[in-house]
Amino acid sequence: MGGTTRHSISLIRRAAMPALVLIILGTFGGHALAGPNGILAWGGYHRALKERQAELAQIEQERAQLRHHSQLLDPRKADPDMADELVRKDLGLVRPDEVIVPLQ
Repeated sequence: MGGTTRHSISLIRRAAMPALVLIILGTFGGHALAGPNGILAWGGYHRALKERQAELAQIEQERAQLRHHSQLLDPRKADPDMADELVRKDLGLVRPDEVIVPLQ
């Protein structure tokens, strides 16, 4: 029995290193393929990028509109139509010669 046991232990020792290497390579390979940053996750990242680019374009458009409105309200050269529109909308003021017709 002593020889058989030594032979079994020797066989296990010789097989342990290749098995460990295969386990490590399999783990890394699995993460490279299906992990959170793996090949299969690229499609999700691509979709998220497109969504964020569309959101960025919308925000940049809103920013350009706000910049334009702020330029129209510059005290040194305020646009009279813009100032009149804001006074009417925000303060609810009207001129004495105007007639207000309520709409239902």
